Amino acid sequence: MLAEQRDDIDNPLIWPILSVLEASNQSWKVHYLMAELQKNTIMDHLDDDPQLDLFKRNFLIMNALYQLQEMLLPQQWLQVESMDIRLMWRGAGTGFVQHEVNTDDPLRGYYMDWNNYDAQTEDVRELLSSFWKRYQQHVGHCSETTVERRNALAALGLAENASDSEIRRQWRKMALKWHPDRPEGDAATFRTMCEAWQSLRL
Repeated sequence: MLAEQRDDIDNPLIWPILSVLEASNQSWKVHYLMAELQKNTIMDHLDDDPQLDLFKRNFLIMNALYQLQEMLLPQQWLQVESMDIRLMWRGAGTGFVQHEVNTDDPLRGYYMDWNNYDAQTEDVRELLSSFWKRYQQHVGHCSETTVERRNALAALGLAENASDSEIRRQWRKMALKWHPDRPEGDAATFRTMCEAWQSLRL
């Protein structure tokens, strides 16, 4: 069990993450940063439950990033956004001098609270469900109605008797294929896949 006070805990990823960021001028996404740390065998297995393992890895990375953001001021600014993590130097023409830590940011508050590291499986499911609802709004799905199961399965190219594991596998396959960041990706098709997956999860 982790200590209750944040100050009692030394996040082991702070310095490895700083090394990765300083060695590259590129913008990072959280999952790319996680892959880089795993490639260098810095991140250990954290939980037997795969969802909790991923959650804890993500928590440690975000916690380290927010701690670094504060530690690096005033010489450097660390932009912490899940899809755009960048280390900037003062005077590099990036508008760095205007940046300061937003202590009211609820996301920052969540990841700086070590009590949240000990989330249970149900907590993680609720967080993921909340994420998917927000993500649907982000990609343009504002309707309160959901696709019927039959139509959702058809959209994913599955039969009506598809099992949960088949649905999950097919969703991952389709999301990877149609994601807008992929060379052959298509935002509209990806949005349809997201809507179908979410309706099947509700």
